[in-house]
Amino acid sequence: MLILAKKTMKHIILFFAAALILSACNSSDTGTATKSTKKKAQDSYSEMQWIKMGDLESNMKEEPRKVLIDVYTNWCGPCKMMDRSTFKDSTVINKLAKNFYSVKFNAEGPDAFNFNGKTYDNKRFDPKRVRSRNGQHSFTPTLSVRGYPTQVIMDENFKIIDRIVGYKNAAQLSAALDKHINSSK
Repeated sequence: MLILAKKTMKHIILFFAAALILSACNSSDTGTATKSTKKKAQDSYSEMQWIKMGDLESNMKEEPRKVLIDVYTNWCGPCKMMDRSTFKDSTVINKLAKNFYSVKFNAEGPDAFNFNGKTYDNKRFDPKRVRSRNGQHSFTPTLSVRGYPTQVIMDENFKIIDRIVGYKNAAQLSAALDKHINSSK
């Protein structure tokens, strides 16, 4: 009888532990916030707020802004340097988060998406060459990018209004962004 009571008690404890874990999982933020909650403005941002190309049009319909597309490749050293320094700078992060939609676009990546009524993909992408030069994504020529990194600036109608070519430190990128922030006021 004592052995049966111990087994029953063990099952009861496991049941309550599982219930507690499930309860904790359901009460935590699971990314299902409403659009109004997601768009709530912040005073300060601590990291880049990157969005995907495929999400750009729906975000633009909700709240028009200019767009910065960071065009990079996996093998690009200066691109990685900008990720480690420029895009970690609080001034750059906050200017971008408050004034632009920021998109990270791999010019040789495999991701397919729809944009401006067209589907873009990379049929020549070779997964064996992820860390080296790869086939060019079909969206890359649309941006008229000739080198990496390039930050493409678009207006609220997706018209390209500037290209910032090459490595830029935080001060340089911040100054280039100011030109577009001030022109919209």
